[in-house]
Amino acid sequence: MNPVLEAALGNRTAAWTLLFLAAYGEGHANRIARTFGIAVSVVRDQLLRLEGEGALVSRHVGRSRVFEFNERNPTARNLRGFLRAELDLLTEDDLQRYFRQRQRPRRTGKRL
Repeated sequence: MNPVLEAALGNRTAAWTLLFLAAYGEGHANRIARTFGIAVSVVRDQLLRLEGEGALVSRHVGRSRVFEFNERNPTARNLRGFLRAELDLLTEDDLQRYFRQRQRPRRTGKRL
């Protein structure tokens, strides 16, 4: 993780959370916390703070609250573009570990 990015975004959890959302488009607190191995409550606090400031919006999908960038906010759109550029600067190891996870479920009965 780039220390300058952490400093600009406030802390490491905020940077990881925003990079996750930039890479995957949307996410919920539990998934983000599992990906980076941090506490769910810390991620949830960051998501709620960013939503309160207008950078993110959320919706309920079943019992989960899914967050994504607020496309109506021009600053959030610019931030998303900046974070995508930062994703391109990450090492291949970090990209594979954190940002290349399978998103769709496997077909029922499909062999491994």
